[in-house]
Amino acid sequence: MHKFTADFIHTLTSEPLTDHVIVTDDVGRVVDISSSANHDMGNVRKLEGIICPGFINTHCHLELSHMKGLVNTGTGLLPFIESVVKYRDFPEELILQAIADGDQEMRQDGIVAVGDISNKLDTADIKSKSDIKYYTFVEMFDFLQSSMTEGTIAQYQPVYKGHSGTDGNEKSYVPHAPYTVSDGLYNFIKKQEGDELTISIHNQETPHEDQLFREKAGGFIDFYKGFGFGLDHFKATNDSSLAYAIQHLDPKHRALFVHNTMTTAQDIAKATAWNTKSYWATCANANLYIENRLPDYKIFEEAGALMTIGTDSLTSNWQLSIMEEMKTIKKYKSYLSLATLLTWACKNGAAALGFDDELGTLELGKKPGLVNITGITTANGKENLMHAKSQRII
Repeated sequence: MHKFTADFIHTLTSEPLTDHVIVTDDVGRVVDISSSANHDMGNVRKLEGIICPGFINTHCHLELSHMKGLVNTGTGLLPFIESVVKYRDFPEELILQAIADGDQEMRQDGIVAVGDISNKLDTADIKSKSDIKYYTFVEMFDFLQSSMTEGTIAQYQPVYKGHSGTDGNEKSYVPHAPYTVSDGLYNFIKKQEGDELTISIHNQETPHEDQLFREKAGGFIDFYKGFGFGLDHFKATNDSSLAYAIQHLDPKHRALFVHNTMTTAQDIAKATAWNTKSYWATCANANLYIENRLPDYKIFEEAGALMTIGTDSLTSNWQLSIMEEMKTIKKYKSYLSLATLLTWACKNGAAALGFDDELGTLELGKKPGLVNITGITTANGKENLMHAKSQRII
């Protein structure tokens, strides 16, 4: 048995607890949360700050870890994508070492589960060995070219089969983004069996995306020409890219919309009416890295949207840390409380990936991991996270 206490214990099922002890067994399963008066405190490990459940990183591209620092910041999404394509081919040993280092970095930060985008099999080995739970999103795209659909499916079936969907890990086929997936490819993704799948999709990361769907205008026209693809067949929908996407997804699956930088209150309402299992992953540091802008978090909060937190990749971030994501969000949106951010980082993230039977909250019988956060200060009733640090303790 292992016993821990801290200034506050955030179970995320109630108000933060003081003068309490959390007890886990040798494999990390919670067996007791009770008053300190019930325990011999000489046998309890006393920590400063807070204890909370392990973090959930709902959006990562672990296979791109070798590109850290190679792509310029502030270029906008379209030049960023073009740069990523250039740096895909690296010596295998460097790619695999960067992946292993990224997995270890996330574990040390306190991350216990990851929603990871995979276009290749590079991460399959580390995922099978890691004590982090992975939901692998096998990401597909055919650049809106129906002539490429059959070949794309054939290309990604070995990737899907090669990633583990057992021993706590999960997997599904997912679309890259509304602007890169044809109707035929959407239909293939939609036909996946099982009601407990999560479908991730990059969403409204740049103004050009909605511009393409509303007006058949904007930067994507030249972007596609640069790759040698025509859009003569594409017709504007006079609606947002999100509206287009949800017409092609199955509402029985959990939907994880990623980035959402340009998402409006109307988009949130439309997605929630379509599917109550709609989740919204924010990757604050990546949004600043690529587009130098953040989503309007206020409209998500006012809508009661189910927010989660991701890191994106080391191509578009300086680290793979949910703590650093929370610090950035709090820096620019100080009205958001620590309790709110922890709900995004733990409880909602676990639910978005379907891992909430074990992870996300501190409850009896769960095995959520324990994270210790120190360095939080309070002034004038406001929490300051700028010097906060997180560390996984179980």
